[in-house]
Amino acid sequence: MHQILQPEGWARPVGYANGILARGRQIHVGGQIGWTPHQVFESDDLVDQVRQTLRNVVAVLRAGGAEPAHIVSMTWYFVDKQDYLARLKEIGAVYREEIGRHYPAMAAVQVAALMEDRAKVEIQATAVVPE
Repeated sequence: MHQILQPEGWARPVGYANGILARGRQIHVGGQIGWTPHQVFESDDLVDQVRQTLRNVVAVLRAGGAEPAHIVSMTWYFVDKQDYLARLKEIGAVYREEIGRHYPAMAAVQVAALMEDRAKVEIQATAVVPE
């Protein structure tokens, strides 16, 4: 399906891949945030918003005939790096609940703000469904 790219001699990353080689139909998931499908925030807690954001990503993937295992790349945008770092274990547990033990290439970035004032996280993803 996909091939994880691990350069020789590099330390193995935890919770993400340095690169993924994939072939197939691409699905680009626009930035998703932690609100419901009806655009309502049910929580201002970071971990709750990560859970809902990942559910939103998975819903978009499924609408295109893809599954979480097809994700090859994710970019996470956080408004509070310290909150993210302090809750990393909880976020990891939520990630495994919603995505599984599939770790694509990832980047995490702290930003000054997101477009929705209550949003604490935004996630953009790319998936490749094998032909």
